Amino acid sequence: MRLTIAGGGGFRVPLVYRALSAGPFAGLVRELVLYDVDPARLAAIEAVLASMARQGPPGSGPQIRAVSSLSEALDGADMVFAAIRPGGTAGRTADERIALDLGLLGQETTGAGGISYALRSIPPMLRLAAEMRSRCPGAWLLNFTNPAGMVTEALVPVLGPKVIGICDSASGLVHRAARAAGVALPEGTLDGVGYYGLNHLGWLYRLEAGGRDALPALLTNPAALSEFEEGRLFPPGLLARLGCLPNEYLFYYYDTVRAVAGMRGAGQTRGESIARQQADLYPRLAAAGAEAFALWEDARRSREEGYLAEARTSGERRDETDLAGGGYERVALAAMRALSGGGAADLILNTRNAVTTPGSAGPEAGGAGSGAQVVPAVPGLPADAVVEVPCRVTPDGAGPVPQDRPAPAQLELLRRVKDVERLVVEAATTGRREAALAAFARHPLVDSDDLAGRLLAGYEAAFPELGRLWHGGP
Repeated sequence: MRLTIAGGGGFRVPLVYRALSAGPFAGLVRELVLYDVDPARLAAIEAVLASMARQGPPGSGPQIRAVSSLSEALDGADMVFAAIRPGGTAGRTADERIALDLGLLGQETTGAGGISYALRSIPPMLRLAAEMRSRCPGAWLLNFTNPAGMVTEALVPVLGPKVIGICDSASGLVHRAARAAGVALPEGTLDGVGYYGLNHLGWLYRLEAGGRDALPALLTNPAALSEFEEGRLFPPGLLARLGCLPNEYLFYYYDTVRAVAGMRGAGQTRGESIARQQADLYPRLAAAGAEAFALWEDARRSREEGYLAEARTSGERRDETDLAGGGYERVALAAMRALSGGGAADLILNTRNAVTTPGSAGPEAGGAGSGAQVVPAVPGLPADAVVEVPCRVTPDGAGPVPQDRPAPAQLELLRRVKDVERLVVEAATTGRREAALAAFARHPLVDSDDLAGRLLAGYEAAFPELGRLWHGGP
């Protein structure tokens, strides 16, 4: 199999190579093609992979080919991973800083920063999807490009079921909660797990073992909750009221004041910290030779330690299992293996909220054909919306598993954020500035026409491509 990574100079690419070189995914990929628009970053990551290859048995990893031509990268690809960041770390810095300077949450995927990021990410991702239809029409696109849910939703009209959004935060929550509750959760299965939401906005509401839901007992066990990040992140009273475990990104919604105060008190945004680290790191990686992997690994652990730092108390450290890495690439490679016929897998993924069930065809069937009916996997959200839910992955694609209807407060938040996401997709695909302005104003972490106007003006000043988008579309 030939796997192409668009964004091949990305910092986390060595995690994919490591997983393909040893363990259950070894031998799955014959050739790994790295494509990036930044030759310096591409050279640095090539050096890291070469260093890793020298440490393993000869021929244990896939062959590496780095290219600067998108058409060359896609020709003959069986699978495409996309993890691009238009504007680089400087763009992330602006996404976060412009919002934070207005007293709002300054985070790259959530709130105002996520909207700005999506407006820049969706147009080039649409061009990538169109090129895939021409160069490798049978290939699957596994999308890591953030905000993953919004970007995936924008790509569905082009690629249909051939695009799937990847994120590891939901699956990480499930496995951490299962360990704390003493629930055996075999690799590749999600039997008894109930989870619904959007990317970076979801809740674990059921965790069954042997026919018994272990989640209520976990939520009332302070000692068990203290064993994992989400259990420490949210107050016990909140968890008791919710009756479920929120995804870590819901910290930004449930404790916005604390999150903003933590970011402002840090003196620099997460993006600014990473930009400073990488400005020095990438040239050193390219010149490090055999030591490139060790240098990269030290930087990776340092980066992981700073993740969601605004939510932790002084002196609190992340769990060692989280610092070890190996999250999102395992989700992606498990999906890739299942899609390519290596056996079905249960994974939490971003896909259309549509379950086809037997039934009488009619106007509500959504075009499913005679004898079939399309119903939403997450009741209360549109069947054509992209959601983040447990899926059964086979060579036919990622089939969402029906979930319970979210509680009223949760469903209200999901609907509001989905409205925002669809406005962002509209703005990015049609060039309609009014839709972008409405998206900022509608978001619950902005909730102001005045702030929406100031945010959009600030992002337009920082990113000239937005002005071009309004005048010419993607």
